[in-house]
Amino acid sequence: MRFIVHADLDAFYASVEQMDNPQLRGKPVLVGGRPENRGVVAACSYEAREFGIRSAMPMRTALQRCPSAVVIQPRFGRYCQISAKVMDIFRSAAPLVEPVSLDEAYLDITSVAEEGFSPLEVARYIKQKVREEVGLVISVGVASSKSVAKIASGESKPDGLKVVEPGTEAEFLAPLPVDRLWGIGPVTERKLRESGIHTLGTLASQPNEWLRSQFGKRGLEMKRWSIGYDDRAVETERVAKSMSAEVTFSKDIDAPGRLRSEVWKLSLRVSRRLKEDGVRGRTVTVKLRLSNFTTLTRSLTSNRAVQKPGELRDIAMDIITREMAPGRSFRLIGVSVSNFVEVEQLRLFD
Repeated sequence: MRFIVHADLDAFYASVEQMDNPQLRGKPVLVGGRPENRGVVAACSYEAREFGIRSAMPMRTALQRCPSAVVIQPRFGRYCQISAKVMDIFRSAAPLVEPVSLDEAYLDITSVAEEGFSPLEVARYIKQKVREEVGLVISVGVASSKSVAKIASGESKPDGLKVVEPGTEAEFLAPLPVDRLWGIGPVTERKLRESGIHTLGTLASQPNEWLRSQFGKRGLEMKRWSIGYDDRAVETERVAKSMSAEVTFSKDIDAPGRLRSEVWKLSLRVSRRLKEDGVRGRTVTVKLRLSNFTTLTRSLTSNRAVQKPGELRDIAMDIITREMAPGRSFRLIGVSVSNFVEVEQLRLFD
């Protein structure tokens, strides 16, 4: 029997700002870009969430809902510093820790439980240490799988603790809405609801043939997860599947010269990361958001793997040029590289 913990810092960026500045405590805090620069909400305090504000919402919309909210520019260096402390606490509690982001991680505490410590004791230890040593609150879910543990931590927010006992996974999941399951986005959720499937219990009862015909292999995976079966291991080393950089412009742009300049900057950032990891990529993808918010994603894959910024820029611009048209302008551009191959190092006398 496995015991997996999902630990998630509550409203992380906003909570750090409130911790560092006591005058912000109890106030609606929005961390993100300025509204006049088309900024979005990266994180918001629970006081702000009472106004219906959520992460990824345009900052302008958020301020319309709560004009009294305090807007804070992100301090990622500070967030990384706090995150490192929290991850050290996680590693003191479990031998296997898989960071998912700065504020979220999975912990495999199976061996700790086998030593005689109950999962509840370990979860309480984690919450207490984070509160005492860092000053933040964290929500923790414990279950026999990653997917159930994640749902459990989300159901108990904020400052929550939920242990789903082995054998009760299906019972715990059954009444929950289908969108609680990781990987079920708006499109899949809408398709399920149109078929009369609103809860995970109903999803679990669907015939395999129907799920396969509607969602392919993903349908059977959703069914397994909806009853609590998820055999994914906690991975201590996560391999990036792509490397990307993007920029949102304060004003839409359409001039070829300006586009080329911005793509060059993005290519430099991606190339630097590729060199640091010692990889090249065969697939270059460009993300384009038009002035009307339509988002386009275009990719080009070749047998020749690239890494140099000039190569990335030229391929990305070739893709963008095909999408340029009279009257079309862009508010966001992103460049990413995937389909990696390792760079072979030359020997000294080659």
